[in-house]
Amino acid sequence: MASASHGAVAFAGTSASDLLRSSTNGVSGVSLKTLGRLPLKLKRRDFTVSAKIKKGKKHEYPWPDNPDPDVKGGVLTHLSHFKPLKEKQKPVTLDFERPLVELEKKINDVRKMAKDTGLDFSDQIILLETKYQQALKDLYARLTPIQRVGIARHPNRPTFLDHIFNITDKFVELHGDRAGYDDPAIVTGIGTIDGRRYMFIGQQKGRNTKENIQRNFGMPTPHGYRKALRMMYYADHHGFPIITFIDTPGAYADLKSEELGQGEAIAHNLRTMFGLKVPIVSIVIGEGGSGGALAIGCANKLLMLENAVFYVASPEACAAILWKTSKASPQAAEKLRITAKELCKLQVADGVIPEPLGGAHADPSWTSQQIKFAINETMDELTKMETEDLLKHRMLKYRKIGGVQEGVAIDPKWKVNMKKKEQPDTKRIPDAELEGEVEKLKEQILKAKTSTTKPPESDVEAIIQQVKDEVDQEYSEAVKAMGLMDKLVKLREEVSKANAEDQLIHPVLKDKIEKLKEEFNQRLSAAPNYERLQNKLGILKKLSQVKFLADRNKKAVTLKQDFSAKLEDIINSPSIKEKYETLKAEVEGSGVSSPRDLDDKLKKKIIEFKKEVELQLVDALKSKGLEVEIVKAKAQDNIGESSLSLIEELNKDVYKGIENALNSPGLKSKIELLKMEVAKAGNNLDLTLKNRIVALEQQIKQSLAETMSTSSLKEKFDSITSKTSSMNEFSGESDEDPAGDGLTHDELREKVGANRTYS
Repeated sequence: MASASHGAVAFAGTSASDLLRSSTNGVSGVSLKTLGRLPLKLKRRDFTVSAKIKKGKKHEYPWPDNPDPDVKGGVLTHLSHFKPLKEKQKPVTLDFERPLVELEKKINDVRKMAKDTGLDFSDQIILLETKYQQALKDLYARLTPIQRVGIARHPNRPTFLDHIFNITDKFVELHGDRAGYDDPAIVTGIGTIDGRRYMFIGQQKGRNTKENIQRNFGMPTPHGYRKALRMMYYADHHGFPIITFIDTPGAYADLKSEELGQGEAIAHNLRTMFGLKVPIVSIVIGEGGSGGALAIGCANKLLMLENAVFYVASPEACAAILWKTSKASPQAAEKLRITAKELCKLQVADGVIPEPLGGAHADPSWTSQQIKFAINETMDELTKMETEDLLKHRMLKYRKIGGVQEGVAIDPKWKVNMKKKEQPDTKRIPDAELEGEVEKLKEQILKAKTSTTKPPESDVEAIIQQVKDEVDQEYSEAVKAMGLMDKLVKLREEVSKANAEDQLIHPVLKDKIEKLKEEFNQRLSAAPNYERLQNKLGILKKLSQVKFLADRNKKAVTLKQDFSAKLEDIINSPSIKEKYETLKAEVEGSGVSSPRDLDDKLKKKIIEFKKEVELQLVDALKSKGLEVEIVKAKAQDNIGESSLSLIEELNKDVYKGIENALNSPGLKSKIELLKMEVAKAGNNLDLTLKNRIVALEQQIKQSLAETMSTSSLKEKFDSITSKTSSMNEFSGESDEDPAGDGLTHDELREKVGANRTYS
């Protein structure tokens, strides 16, 4: 209560703010200029100021010395402004849970009947409860993404402060952003878990309509994010690990928040969290929406409750943008990959905290204890890290999200979710035109084969790809015509799902694939486009042959060119040229007219020179990555026409002698006996039968050898041998030189068929 008085100027009823008005207005209608001329004398007794202090209940802060442990709800509830609700929350049934309501109603009716009549219905109640639990288990085992969104938004789901008072030993809430505002949508404070002190920051929703309005439905303003930022700096300064709880549909997006810098506040938090030197763990307990969740979610570890969701845009917003209606939200929720399990696969989240059947609201205390275990386990891991490792760990967690390395094949489990490349519509080429193209390409390749030049570049691969696409299209049309498309689509989905989950294909699924394949093959001939498909397959086969010829021809031409270049380099090398000129001079100086008249020393020099050139050529080709093998020249290449006619004549005599021997009574009977013994032995060949068969074979071979050793055959054989050896004298090869190119006695025997066996 304040009052003021003055003798010269009346101030009755004038407030303090009126005394400080602008100088243009003056005081009580009198200008300050006039007021300055008046003699103003203030005495101590003329002006007095007084104030009354409202008495209230004295609070011991932050903790009383001796708190009463028997206070209802515990010490934390007694000290906190967050009190248990006076009225119990009304049960809320989600749409997909409606089938369970009937079972629950039956159980309650039976219990009421048992109570009213006094009869024992315990067996029926147990049976119904078992059925209810099984139905509940089956329902929650196959929840769809949009159903999990509904659970995450459940009105009775435990909030941040519910979990805090369940898991902490002590907790003191800290208020204000030190800029004139305290946002109730974000709650911060210091608490202890099992003796460890942490800084807790969380987004708080209301438990009823009144609280939701007070907490702004869990949507923070810039003041809330700046309060969180202040607490992060505080924790970093004092070395407190930070635990954040995310549960918001998004940052508050009204005009005032935008004017106060909502985007800047979120960005500032993002930047700061990457530089904090203390461990940070974020837990999504409900829904984490867009930047409003990220502003307190840049952590070393991101954990999610089993039915929590984390998204960049809500399913309803996504559906409204892409499908122009929010009714497509189930489809959008599936495509967004927003559930805990999907985000762990994508390496966005680092762990899933289990929830009881029915969601976290079915047993909040149990859920809180699971969160406590996860916090302790994660903090045990993070507190062991050095500061630099901690910062690097946080940075790499977000750097690796969505990373793709160029030139590396994409993992099938990621590729299965990618949008298929849209193939441009290509016009079909008539079969006759395609066949003409194939023949034309074949002619070009065969012409190029005869020349040493590089074959012309052709578009064989492009045509093959086009024909393959047309064959695939024909197969698709055949599948549609046979009515197997639905089965094929279902099988594809099952296989894709198995590949995405890194599972082996189940034998039942393999059996389905084989049955579909068998059915398709059996009914293919009845398809309306069967002939067209066969024509395309035939053309594709021809094109493959053409491609093979083209590749082989191209490789052969390249090898020829390399070989010619290397041979030219070797021949033109100074050392080889010098040796060649020296040998040439020696041969010309010897004065002989025929190579066979050269002396043995000069022949040996020529052979050594030849081998040296060959070795250099082999080394040069090996340096190109080619495998080189020196093969003996064919014997007939060094045999004259007269020798060939003698060999043919000798072969005729040999065949005639063998035929006569086989028709002789003694040898014929031995062959028949051998056949009988072999047939008798069958698969059970004992030692006695084996010895008998071997003895018969030796007798038959000996009889044939005696037939071949006639004097006329021997004379012809010796004549051919002497002729071939004289023809190979210049090459320096003899029977003692196994590496030579001459025709040895064994090779000649092969020529005339002397080594054949007839057993």
